[in-house]
Amino acid sequence: MTALRSMTHRTMRLARENGLVLAMLGVFAACMVGQIIAGWGAWNEDLARQGAAAIGLSDYLGSGHFISAVFENWESEFLQMAMYVTLTIWLRQKGSPESKPIEGKDEVDADPRDHVGDPDAPWPVRRGSAILLTLYSHSLSISLIALFVASFVLHLFGSLHLANDEAMQLGQPVETVLQHLASPQFWFESFQNWQSEFFALGVFIWLTVVLRQRGSAESKPVAAPNDETGG
Repeated sequence: MTALRSMTHRTMRLARENGLVLAMLGVFAACMVGQIIAGWGAWNEDLARQGAAAIGLSDYLGSGHFISAVFENWESEFLQMAMYVTLTIWLRQKGSPESKPIEGKDEVDADPRDHVGDPDAPWPVRRGSAILLTLYSHSLSISLIALFVASFVLHLFGSLHLANDEAMQLGQPVETVLQHLASPQFWFESFQNWQSEFFALGVFIWLTVVLRQRGSAESKPVAAPNDETGG
């Protein structure tokens, strides 16, 4: 009984301390299942209109239609986050909780070398290695850029696979990777997602200047002045 209570306590603590990530992953999983089912049905409808046989779910998951659709969206999300993390190092937005103060230094600008040997600091900081510390100091942007590049490549190959499937069904010549990389269709797929991400982010940053959400870490306190981060 004691072991069961201990396990329950650990589970509840895990859920409490990681609730935001767990909720996001749960919504992601539900949406991904919805996309798979809807995309599989839509692709088979397209095949039927072309007089081709329907494909099974496992074949659909390896198709260009599915791979391209997934990674062209992931690509834009990771690009947006990578640029946002990087741009907030140097650029400011007066009145936004998403920005550092207009004037002066912020806690995130502190030199980690001042904490070498600190037992409470992360291992790369305690270690004090110059290369390791440099990588760790930029690990968030490096990871997001790497995820963007990986998603971009997978989008490219998924889009190429889809374009060549459609070309073969029409009896047209297929494209190489470089030909598809230079094609208007591939860049249309990318830019239509990129522009929406940056527009939405810009609108969000501006709205946080004048609007509030009580209880949200993404908002200033309800009674805070509009120019709270300004000089």
